[in-house]
Amino acid sequence: MTGVPPFEIGGQTIAPGSRQTIRFPVSVLSDHTPVAMPVHVVHGRRPGPTLFVSAAVHGDEIIGVEIVRRLLKRASLSGLRGTLLAVPIVNSYGFVNHSRYLPDRRDLNRSFPGSPEGSLASRLADLFLQEVVLRSDVGVDLHSAAVHRTNLPQIRVSPSREDTMELAEAFGAPLILTSKIRPGSLREAARDNGIDVLIFEGGESLRFDEFAARVGVSGILRVMHKLEMITGRGVGRARVPSIKSTTSAWMRAPAGGLLRTFRSIGDEVQAGETLGIISDPFGEVEHEINAEQAGLLISRTNLPVVNEGDALFHIAKIKQSEDAGATIDHLTAQLDADPLFDEDEII
Repeated sequence: MTGVPPFEIGGQTIAPGSRQTIRFPVSVLSDHTPVAMPVHVVHGRRPGPTLFVSAAVHGDEIIGVEIVRRLLKRASLSGLRGTLLAVPIVNSYGFVNHSRYLPDRRDLNRSFPGSPEGSLASRLADLFLQEVVLRSDVGVDLHSAAVHRTNLPQIRVSPSREDTMELAEAFGAPLILTSKIRPGSLREAARDNGIDVLIFEGGESLRFDEFAARVGVSGILRVMHKLEMITGRGVGRARVPSIKSTTSAWMRAPAGGLLRTFRSIGDEVQAGETLGIISDPFGEVEHEINAEQAGLLISRTNLPVVNEGDALFHIAKIKQSEDAGATIDHLTAQLDADPLFDEDEII
């Protein structure tokens, strides 16, 4: 006897020390094809917290799906304390259609807390909130940059409790960005119910990024170790602290044309430094894109063809005393050295 009761979810009972995938019916397509939201439950033999890990709330942000897949293969889950709720694909509609949105063109991450009688996005938000989020003590929601952009792996957090920032620090991403909570977001609905969520951002939409995947998996394992859900065996320790920022801003295109970029994500830039140049197709008129503030380049566009007003470079303000380049180089070397992945797990 373990003394741990079975975990009840979706009308199913998961015994301690077992795992099971539960399919929550969402809707039926116009051709009568059923759509479901699968939740993989790993229920430990010993008591502990409940953690949810979700991905593809935006359907084209597929890096999180790969991170969840790798996480569920970890041997350390066999000795789990508490319960892990893994949802690799929240927005099945967007995932299948390579789209950020649902068929009603709504953004699921602006539709919380949702309603069982609202729009399709609202109904899915309500289902995910009621069946997964509200059963959890804390969550990690996995994202990538929007289409045609790429993000430096980072944690975004708006902690309501001190221990939430401690979890963000334990994750060990290159950057922790304290950011405002947007109305209708998963973070807002979770926080209104006393549940803090770490948002992981890394890579680009519709692509796998090996560095972002490794940061994501190792970070979740560190969070689980911090929560005492797993032992430290096989969990790489974050050997350098994350860079912290509370302010960030986008540099936008002053004119349309062809963009040549000189700096990439992870680069530390100085105020006034030229990040790129926009020129017309003839090369007769050129516009320099100069950094308005010093900081760390955490996101940038991948498109060389831009329109006036397009977001080009995202810069996070950091303390001048922090050596951002050294931190990222150290993390990269650590991930390369840590034996976290079997050969068949490499993308």
